[in-house]
Amino acid sequence: MDLLGSILSSMEKPPSVGDKESRKKAREQAARLQTLQDQERKHKAEFRKQMEARVTAFIKDSSEKKKRFEPMGKLERSILHDVAEVAGLASFSFGDDEESRHVMVFKKEFAPCDDELEAYRRGEEWDPLLHQLKLQERKRLEEEEAAGKAEGPGTAAPEPQLNYRDKYRHLIGTEAAEQAAHTLHANVAYGCVPTANKRDKRSIEEAMNDIRAKKKLRAANTAEPRSAESSGTESSVVETSVVETTVVETSATETNAAEPSGV
Repeated sequence: MDLLGSILSSMEKPPSVGDKESRKKAREQAARLQTLQDQERKHKAEFRKQMEARVTAFIKDSSEKKKRFEPMGKLERSILHDVAEVAGLASFSFGDDEESRHVMVFKKEFAPCDDELEAYRRGEEWDPLLHQLKLQERKRLEEEEAAGKAEGPGTAAPEPQLNYRDKYRHLIGTEAAEQAAHTLHANVAYGCVPTANKRDKRSIEEAMNDIRAKKKLRAANTAEPRSAESSGTESSVVETSVVETTVVETSATETNAAEPSGV
């Protein structure tokens, strides 16, 4: 009895009604999934054939340098990129959202530059003539910048503001400065000398010559009184000697007159 019970307990129970339905749904879901996978593989194969045919026609057409395809999904874009890479073409995707996202393929000898790619990313049409003008302008600016660096700093120093209205224009403005500014006139009665008359416009050599001339004139003026004083002293000495000689002679005459004649 125990052996029979153990055998019966080890045997699987018959499936219930619910288990049968779940298994049926699982089989149906697997069948639908297989159908979708088969359809996707078929769609991918057909789409690849179409893209290969269009890319081949594009390569054979020597008049076309680039080709823009219609907007497509992410799967289709990946297939087209793969086909272009195998064919030796450059491919790029452009567009802001999935609805407008599209692929452009370029031949290798006509690969786009960075500026052209930026124009396509902005949704603009590429204009080669406008691009050449921009390149010329960019080259001109680079040459001017290089010339400015070659001259070195300090060669073009800014000129100082001599007019206070220009110097403080950011503080007082222009109209207020023009209204408040007025010309100052020197009052002659108070002996105000214009600044222009105070400036010494002589050169250094002329100034030194004037100083030497003044020194010579001063020395000459100082020497004249001294010579006059020395000549006056000599004349007074001569006069004194003459007077003394006259007095001596007079005394001698008087003495001779006073002596007796017999002696």
